Amino acid sequence: MRNSVNGVAAIYLLLHCVSGSVPKPSGLQSGSPFMSIPRNFWQEISVPYTDLPSDDDEQEDESIESTTHDPYPFFDDANMTANVTTQLGGDVYLHCRVNDLRERTVSWVRRKGDEIHLITVGRQTYSSDSRYSLQYQPPNDWQLLIQYSNERDEGHYECQISSYPPLVYLVYLIVVVPRVEIIDERGQATLDKFYKAGSTIELKCIISRVPQPTSYVTWKHGMRMLNYDTSRGGISVKTDLLPGGAMSRLYIANANRYDTGNYTCALADIAQATVSVHVLNGENPAAMQHGSGPQWRPLVSLLIFVQLAVVGFSGGR
Repeated sequence: MRNSVNGVAAIYLLLHCVSGSVPKPSGLQSGSPFMSIPRNFWQEISVPYTDLPSDDDEQEDESIESTTHDPYPFFDDANMTANVTTQLGGDVYLHCRVNDLRERTVSWVRRKGDEIHLITVGRQTYSSDSRYSLQYQPPNDWQLLIQYSNERDEGHYECQISSYPPLVYLVYLIVVVPRVEIIDERGQATLDKFYKAGSTIELKCIISRVPQPTSYVTWKHGMRMLNYDTSRGGISVKTDLLPGGAMSRLYIANANRYDTGNYTCALADIAQATVSVHVLNGENPAAMQHGSGPQWRPLVSLLIFVQLAVVGFSGGR
């Protein structure tokens, strides 16, 4: 009996589907022979007909499935920050390696407090400072080149990607200024050195705070280069590399009055120190050496003046 009722219900439902209406369990009259059919029967039969997707729904589903998102760009350095150290006067590269850039643009800016100065956009340089340029290194390194770096270049730089939201890679540049000192026997910086005629002049120069040690240290007497001087004879220069710097010694044998003057120790054209050398006849150089503080300067100057006057007088005769 139950099967026959179910069959009648199916025919009843089919007729309603043809007519465009589907009966709902709540719309059945009390006492109807179809009330004995479980309610979930009507739901299982009617759902495929009542919830048929429209053409708009199908098009929307197809558009969702066909939509793909471009990969989001990211930096090689997950920390998104770096510190770079360079030496005064050197060339330095600030690296910015970007993956999945696609159609987006990389820019470099300089941040000074609340001010932002545009340096490059893409491969174009917009800075008025010709020392700045963009050097692209395949496959993904957008390098900012700063030539002949100086102390004003130290500070914050940003590599920015034109994504939404923007991605920023922070670089802090440190410009190290080398220190050059001419020291005495006690290892202290000195401005004057005294030697007895006929002795050997020995000057020691200490160079420190150099990220990249170099042996390119020069000595000058006035404007005359001494490193490769062969005209006088008896001159030698010895330079030793040290961690973070160098030590250079200048030797001049058989000192005479013509060796008096200013001697300069220089690290290329970056930093230098100068000492005044005095070659004395008869005076005690050791006593003069220890008495070369500020309180002795007037006396030292007077002695030098007298010595030069004597030399000039002798030359005039």
